[in-house]
Amino acid sequence: MTPEKSASTGLWIAAGIALVFGVLTIFSGGQALFGSPVAQAAVGNAVPFVLWFNFLSGFFYVLAGGGIALRKAWGGTLAMALAFAIVAVFALFGWHVFRGGTYEMRTVGAMTLRAAVWISIAVFLSNSAKLSSLR
Repeated sequence: MTPEKSASTGLWIAAGIALVFGVLTIFSGGQALFGSPVAQAAVGNAVPFVLWFNFLSGFFYVLAGGGIALRKAWGGTLAMALAFAIVAVFALFGWHVFRGGTYEMRTVGAMTLRAAVWISIAVFLSNSAKLSSLR
C-alpha cells in the first residue's frame, strides 16, 4: 500500500469513528436529557455540566468527522480543539469529584474513552503527511 493510500484509508477510518461516535453521543445524551422519565432516572448521579457538554459536543464530533471525510483542514483543527475541550471538562469533573460532589463511576469511563478517542484522532491528524492531504 502506498503512503498516500494508507493516509487516505486512515482519514476515512478517523472520519468514520468521529461520525459514529458523534451520533452515538447525541443519541445517548439526548436520551439522558430529554428521554422518558425512566431513561432520565437511569442517569443516576450524572454531573449536569458534564452531561450537557457531552451531548452538545456530539454535534461537533459529527462536524469534525464530516470535515475529515471532506479533507478539510478545519476538521483536524476541530479534532484537536475537541481533544483539549474534553480533557478540560474531564479535569473540571475531577475537581467536582475531589470536592465531594456526587457522580457516577461510568462517567469516569465515558470521559476516559472520549479523551482517548479524540486525542488519538488529533494525534493521527497532526502528522504532517495526513494534514497535507486535508484541503
